[in-house]
Amino acid sequence: MKIPTELIPHCPKCGEMMTTNLRIDDTFVEDAGWKLASAHYHKFLHKNFLGDIVYLELGVGANTPGIIKYPFWNFTAENPKARYICVNKGAAVIPKQIAAQSIAVDADIKDFLAQV
Repeated sequence: MKIPTELIPHCPKCGEMMTTNLRIDDTFVEDAGWKLASAHYHKFLHKNFLGDIVYLELGVGANTPGIIKYPFWNFTAENPKARYICVNKGAAVIPKQIAAQSIAVDADIKDFLAQV
C-alpha cells in the first residue's frame, strides 16, 4: 500500500509535492467554485430545516465539524421533527441533547449503504 514517490503529483509553479485540499493549515483553497457551492449548501440547509428532515452524516471527522457536523446537530436540536443519523466507523458520536432524535451507526459506510 505504498505509492512510489515519482507518482505523487507536484505543483507546476514551485515543484512541491501536491496534497489534498484539507482545512489543516493555511493552504486550504476557497476559490469561487467552493464559495458558490458553500452558498448553495447553506441556502438548502436554512430553507429545509423546519420540516420533517433527516440529516444523514456519512464519515464526517473532526477536521471540519463546522461545515457539516455542528450545523446538523444544531438544526436537529431546534426541530423536534428532525432526525440525525451519523455513520462513522469508530467515531459515531451523538450529543446527549439530541440523543432521542438520533441514531449512531458505528460501521464502514460501504457496509452500511449495502445493508440499507
